[in-house]
Parts: sequence; structure tokens; C-alpha cells
Amino acid sequence: MTLTRRQLIQGSAAAAIAGLPSLGQAQGAAAAARRFEPRPGTWRSFELTLDVSVADHQGTTKLWLPLPDLETGYQRSLGHSFSGNASVMQVVADAPRGVRMLYAEFPESVKAPSLQLVSRLQTQSRAVDWSRKAGRVGEDPEVLRANLAPTELIPTDGIVRKTALEATRGARTDLEKTRAIYRWVVANAHREPKVRGCGTGDVRTMLETGNLGGKCADLNAIFVGLCRSVGVPARDVYGLRLVPSAFGYRELGANPAGLKGAQHCRAEVFLQAHGWVAMDPADVLKVMRQETPEWIKDPAHPLVAPVNEGLFGGWEGNWVGYNTAHDLMLPGSAGKASLPFLMYPQGENRSGRFDELAPDSFKYSISAKEI
Repeated sequence: MTLTRRQLIQGSAAAAIAGLPSLGQAQGAAAAARRFEPRPGTWRSFELTLDVSVADHQGTTKLWLPLPDLETGYQRSLGHSFSGNASVMQVVADAPRGVRMLYAEFPESVKAPSLQLVSRLQTQSRAVDWSRKAGRVGEDPEVLRANLAPTELIPTDGIVRKTALEATRGARTDLEKTRAIYRWVVANAHREPKVRGCGTGDVRTMLETGNLGGKCADLNAIFVGLCRSVGVPARDVYGLRLVPSAFGYRELGANPAGLKGAQHCRAEVFLQAHGWVAMDPADVLKVMRQETPEWIKDPAHPLVAPVNEGLFGGWEGNWVGYNTAHDLMLPGSAGKASLPFLMYPQGENRSGRFDELAPDSFKYSISAKEI
């Protein structure tokens, strides 16, 4: 049975009189009647447009835009095009981290710098067949080592390893450890809507303070750090939601006409019997906190349970990945500090690095259309 939004609202109003289920309970019943089961096999094609303008004109202006540049079994690029009033526009890379981006430079004479990036791409859903007979999947040892290494904000020693060892006590295999850490994050962390952007992913600080509230870059970073600290290769995948979810969850989709604020970080782990596997405990916590007016605290709640199960090993293909890089440098930047990740447009001028979340001086819009 599928309930319309009007039926849910009417049911909630009637509950006050007749003792019927509340809005949250009705939504839970509707969710229980369906399953969050992303199924691979159907490629979707999108055109993604990013427009950037700079109001704070001071000297030479430089911009770096993330490219949806992954080539994987769940995503492939169909090409990029760009235009604007820059004197330089070219694709550049932080080669050591394997991440490409569009770079544009505007001379001081350009009073209103503007840049447009159009990317065409295809995505599909992911899901692991856990019943598949166990074997061994190959991967470049250098890739695995890189995804076991600490980063500036995701250490793998101290309180991170201590927490992971406690969370995985009794677990033997990489799958058992991953499942235990996933459950630990869902049980102990929470979505905090007041955090700016997607958060920073400062894992040590979150664990040391005991404040495990954050957004996707925080919550999935905890998951990645804990996995790495007990020998399970893991990585964040930084990207953007494109369109609404096919499963009826408002918080798991986006309005394609206006995708500013739709940035979303997911995670992957490498399991010996399955290769790189999709994970997203942060979205479980988002559904728990924001899908209904009530903050759902129980992951077994009928509204949450399908997502909690489905996002362990699966993603819906209504999202595109930019890159998996941590601690990257912006080629050509006057600043020496690295970025923890590249998911938002970046820029700088004579006054320094722009705040990518400050719309008054650094304006951009993102939209997508299915083609």
C-alpha cells in the first residue's frame, strides 16, 4: 500500500480525535510496505550544470570546480564543457591524490568573474549480493594502502583505534568488522542539522569531545576512520544528489532545479570477497533525524529499518560522485593549506580563500536534468 502525502496529513489530523496513528507512525507503516532496495542494471543519464559568479572582486580571481569524474561500475562520464569570461580555463589535477578539477583564472580587469561547467554523465544503483559465494577480489595494493592510511582529520591511532577495537570486539572477518562499525556509528552518532555545509570530518575531535553530532562528511568520516584503524580499507566518496529518491524518502533525494546544498558524502569499504562496497550510515542518521517531525532514535523503527539495511552495501543511483580525495591541494593556489576534501566550488582572490558557504560574495547555482 502506498499512502499519498494528503492521506498522511489527513491521518495525522484524525489521530487527535480517533486515536489513529500519528504522522510519523503512518509514514512508518507506508515505509514498511515498501523496501529500500537499490537495484543495479539500469543506467540513468544526466546533464549537470554549475554556474559560478564572484561578487567580491579584488585583484586576480581564481576558481576551482569539482568535476564528477569517477569512472566506476556505478558511474561513467560522458564529457565536460565549460565557458566564461576567464583568461584561463583548463582541467587540472592534484596528481598525488588523483583528483581532477576545472581551474579558471580571471585578470583584475574582469569586474564580474563568471564560469559555467556542464557535465554529462551516467549513474546506476549499487547493491551487493551477500549470498554470493565468498572468494577473493583483486585490487591494486597501492590503492588499498592509501585507503588504510591516516589523513589530517582522520587519524587511525589513539582514540580512533581504541573506539574501533571496542566496537568490533569479537569480530573476526572484514565483513564482521565493517558491520559492527556501521552499527556502532548508527547507534552512537547523530545528524546535527545546525552544522554548516556537510561538516569537516574532524574525527579525533568528535571522539575526544564525545560530540558525535554532524553531517555526512563528519558521520561517514567516523565510519571510514574506524574501519581503517582495524585494517579494513575504506574511503569517503564526495558528491552530489541529483534527483528525488525513487523510494519516497524526502531526505534521500534532491530537487534537480536547485541543487545548492545537495552535496553529499558517501563511503565505501573494500571487502576481500566483494571488492569495493557501498556504505552510507550518515544517510541512515539523516532519515532518523529529519525525515519526520519527530527525531527517531531507534534504527529498527519501520521508517528507518529499510534504509538501515539497504545502505549497508547499497546506494541509489540518484547521486553522482566527484572524487575520493583527502588533504588535497588546489593547483595554482596562493594558499599553502590543503583542503580536507573537494565537494564545493572553491575560489580565491587578493583577499584570500573564499568561504564556499558564503552566498553573498561567492554565488553559485547547480541544476540537473535527466536526458
